[in-house]
Order: sequence, then structure tokens, then C-alpha cells
Amino acid sequence: MNLTTVAFEKPIGYYNAAVQELIVIDDVLSAMVGIEGRYVLIKTVRGNKDDITFLVDPSMDLALQELAKRIFPLCRSYLLIDQFVESRSRFQNGLVNHAFSAALRALLLDYQAMVAQVEHQFRLGRLSLQGLWFYCQPMMRSMQALSTVIQKASVNNFSGSAVLNLLQSQAKAMAGDNAVRLLLEKMTQCASSAYMSILERWVYEGVIDDPYGEFFIAENKSLQKESLTQDYDAKYWRQRYSLKDGIPSFLTNIAGTILTTGKYLNVMRECGHNVQVPPSENSKLMSFGSNHHYLECIKAAYNFASGELLNLIKEKYDLMGKLRSIKHYLLLDQGDFLVHFMDIARDELGKKPNEVSVEKLQSLLDLALRTTAAAADPFHEGLTCVVERSSLLKRLGTFNDLEVSLRNSGNNDLEEPVSITSLETFSLSYKVHWPLSIVLSRKALAKYQLIFRFLFHCKHVDRQLCGAWQVHQGVRALNTRGTAISRSSLLCRSMLKFINSLLHYLTFEVIEPNWHLMCNRLQSANSIDEVIQHHDFFLDKCLRECLLLLPELLKKVERLKTMCLQYAAATQWLISSSIVLCSPEEPIDDLNKAKQRKSGQVLKSTTRSGAVTDSVLKFEKEFNAELQNLGSILSSSSQAEPYLAHLAQWILGVKNEQNGL
Repeated sequence: MNLTTVAFEKPIGYYNAAVQELIVIDDVLSAMVGIEGRYVLIKTVRGNKDDITFLVDPSMDLALQELAKRIFPLCRSYLLIDQFVESRSRFQNGLVNHAFSAALRALLLDYQAMVAQVEHQFRLGRLSLQGLWFYCQPMMRSMQALSTVIQKASVNNFSGSAVLNLLQSQAKAMAGDNAVRLLLEKMTQCASSAYMSILERWVYEGVIDDPYGEFFIAENKSLQKESLTQDYDAKYWRQRYSLKDGIPSFLTNIAGTILTTGKYLNVMRECGHNVQVPPSENSKLMSFGSNHHYLECIKAAYNFASGELLNLIKEKYDLMGKLRSIKHYLLLDQGDFLVHFMDIARDELGKKPNEVSVEKLQSLLDLALRTTAAAADPFHEGLTCVVERSSLLKRLGTFNDLEVSLRNSGNNDLEEPVSITSLETFSLSYKVHWPLSIVLSRKALAKYQLIFRFLFHCKHVDRQLCGAWQVHQGVRALNTRGTAISRSSLLCRSMLKFINSLLHYLTFEVIEPNWHLMCNRLQSANSIDEVIQHHDFFLDKCLRECLLLLPELLKKVERLKTMCLQYAAATQWLISSSIVLCSPEEPIDDLNKAKQRKSGQVLKSTTRSGAVTDSVLKFEKEFNAELQNLGSILSSSSQAEPYLAHLAQWILGVKNEQNGL
């Protein structure tokens, strides 16, 4: 740039062209290492984007001016790079900038050596300005490319992966200039060495050694592993370690694997199982290149960490044994303890939820477990009692994952029953400790509890109907043909068939096949995340096929169960209202009554038992209507939900048998 306002000590134009050239060469050599000359001045323009300009004496020979101006971009690049190295070597700029600055400093040393050699030629009188221009050519484009990179990095205050991505993109942009591309790739390698050392510790030890927050994995130390037993969303597993923005482009496709590898190593460390990926000469991650060796190292580390953790959870902590134990109790796989418990806890479970003593229920449960086959289960001590405060329908409406499903189904009238007992709200829970809580999280246990409550209430209905059936069997000696008792007996049989068919479907058509499918998948799982996925899939599939995600069908089933319980509760009255005890003084009209006299019982007259007959007919009519309605809904829904065809067959089979009777 020519500026007449700049005062030079003596215009260079006073000298002849040969002398001017010597003076210009000397000044340009000084400018190439950032030192002002007598007739070449350096001016730095401060602002949002720092820039450097060079001023020359306007009286300088025009040919010399043009040659000097060709070299000034190299001088400018040197100064920009030198300033960047000085500013980015500070601690707060991060390890990547430190490494990049170190590589640039080494480059500047080579550049300064080149300038010294050229200056030596000048002192020997062997250098012209044209020759200087020739010697500058090899460094010109490389220095300009680097100055472009450092200017972008400075303006945007890049650090960490942003610097690496910038270098990589610039190297790709210079694909046509092999020398510049190779230099930029080398700079990327050097700058990434610090980043790769952070990555190496993470995938080989599970440790984040990132003092300046440059790594693309963030750690949330506020989330502790103990939260898995309380947090429905299992935030610890998903958010304790997570991906941040700014992943290096060469790691984008494998970032998830890197995250998971370190997570697995951390789980083992939390278990007191100090494990480290076996190091080898070929496992170093200090650099990356086109051979993608670093990708193979990361995948090998992932396979090792995944296999070790899976083996630890399956073998040392016996995941399958714990799952089988939960199946025994929460999915009612072994019913002997449940029968005993329901017998000894009948009075307590008949109370309202706010009146029941959970401590007493727990002691009764412990007694039932100790006195049945469950005592042989090493995990039975983890079983605890829970008494909810709401019905199953209402609980389903507030459960996190199911809320949207229920709302989308148009089910806005899940009314709370007017009066519920602990039988409707009783549930079992399970104490799960780390690291099994990763698989058996609070959400997973909540899903088990929903299935248990449904099965438990079905078992309760079945027991009540069995009691009603026994009452009917107690009067078989009487001639009940054509009476209300005969009609009631048939209705009781139909209800028993219904609840038994429902329990058979839930147990043998839903839980058992899905359980075996899950077990087979768990055997072939390659990581703990696959185990979690297969286990959650099993629970969600069971919830849906058990009708717990189908509000319309579930309400019909609940209505039928309520009718069964109402009928079972009224059975004693129905029977006693149809039978009268005779005194010995009453006259005996015929032989049949004489036989009945021996047992002390006779049937009441038809007129006296009219109310009983009406009650039985009312139960029968409502039950048949609800059953038929459920069967038709199941049949129509089975096209969209094929598994409902099995339940429909059982329900319709019950209805058809009842009609045949």
C-alpha cells in the first residue's frame, strides 16, 4: 500500500534501481519475520477481524514495488500465525489449541530457518528480489492456507472439536493442491493428538480426563446410580453420560459406540470390578488416518467392555435368576405362596387402602414365603408389599408411558370406583440393587406391578367364584331341578369358565410364550443395552396383550369381574333364601319331603323364592350381555390386534357352551 502520509527517513527514490533493490530485499527479509524495515512498514488494524497491511515508500521503483507486494501475503501469514500461536498457547484455550499451536510453532521454526538461509544468500551477494520471490514460492500457499484457518478459528473462538473439524474441512477444500493438503492433514494429526488421548482414556478406562470441556461426552455428576430404583425415567442410565454438540467429523459415525464403551466401563467400576481394556501396541489412539485403524481399536474396546459387563451381570449378579424370581412372584408363576397368603391375609386385604397395615401384610407375606416352596428361592427376601391408593384403571391413566396411549384411545372416563378395598390396590414390589437396577429399573418394576395387580385381582375373583361353587355343591343332595338354585349353579359355572379362560389366556397365551421368547433373545444379546431393549419389549408386549393398554376392552373385563364378585357375594343369600330348615313337628306330605326331612332341609315354595329367581335372572342377563359384547369387540379388534383372536376364541367358547347348557 502506498501512503504519502507516512514519513520515511529518506525517500528511497533518491537511490538508483540497483541500490533500491538491495534495500528492498533487506526490508522484505525483515518483514518476513515480522520486523519493520526502513521503507517497508507494518500496520496492524484492530477490530472484529484483525488484519495486517504493509506500507512502502511511494518513491520506490514500481517494478520493485510489485515484486515486494507479491511477497507481502507470506509476511502477513507469518505474523497472523505467530500471533495465533502466542494467544492460543494459554491454558484456558484448551488442549487441542495447545497441540495445534505447538505444531504451528514447529512450522514457524522451519519457516524461520528458510528465511535465515535466504538471508545468508543475500549476505553473500547471491540474491535478487526475483530470486527471493522464487525461494518463497514453496511456503506461500501453505502459509496462506494456515492463515485462513487460524483467522476463522480466532474470529469464532474455536476450541476442541471445532478446530479439528475446521482443519479437516480446509484440507478437503485443498484437495487440488497436494502439498497444502498434506500439510493441513499433518496439522490435523498434531492437533488431534491431545483429543485422542482424552478419547483413549475414555474407551480404555472409562475416565473423562477433560480439564477444558473439549470432549464430546458430558458427565452429569448430580445423577447417582441409586436413583434407578426411584426414577421412572431411568435418567441415570440415559443422562449420566451423554453426547454433546461438536463431535469431530471423523468420529461422528462411531460416537454412540464410544459413549457406550465408557458407560460400560464405568458400570463395572461402580461395581468395584476394576477392569481396563488390555493395551497393546496396535491399540493406541494417538492419531487417526485414512487407514481407519482408530475405528478398529474403538470397536475392539467396545466389544471387550460390552462382553465383560454382560458376563458380570449374568454370572456374578445372576440376572436370569433374578428375572425368574420376579416371574414367580409378580407374574404369579408359582401360586402356592399366593394361595396361602390370600388365605391368611383375607381380613387385612378386605380393608380400605387407608386403613390397611402394610407392616402386617409384610409379616403375613414373609410367613407365606417361609412356609411354601418359595422358601427355596434365594431371592425371595427381596419381595415387599405395596398398597396403592388408586384403582388399576386410574393407575394406568397416570403411568408415564401409557398416559399418551390411553388418551389417544379416547378413554376419558376411567372412573375411580366409589369404594375400593386393598384387594384392588394390593401389589408386590422387589428390592433391586446395582447393577441389576440398570435392567430392572423403577419403570420396569412398575410395569411388572401393573400386570401383577391385574392377575392378582383375577385370582381373587376366581377364588370367590370357587367359594360360590362350593356353596352350590353343598346342596346337590337336594332336588333343585327347575329352581333358582339350578339356574344359579349354571350361572356360577359360566362365570368360572370366563375367569378361568381369562387366566389361561393371560398365563399361557401371553406371559409364557413372551417370556420364553425374551429368554432366548437374552441368551444371544451382545450388550447390556440389548438386554434392556429385549426386557422392555417383553414388558410392553405383555402389557398390551394383557389388555392393559386397551382401555375399552379392559373396562369390559373389569365390569365382568365386578359382576362375578357381586354374584359371589350374593350366593350365600341366594341359597339360604331358597332353603328352609324344617322342625320335626311339621307334617310330611310325601316321600321326597321325608327324605329331605332327614337332612333337615327343604326347598322353599316357588312363590316364596320369586325374589331369588328374579335376582339370578338379573345377574344372568347382565352377565350374558356383557360377555357377548366383549366377545364381539374382541372379534372385531382381532384384525388390528391378532393376539386378541386367542382370547376371543376362549370367551366365545365360554358363551357357546353356556348357551348349549
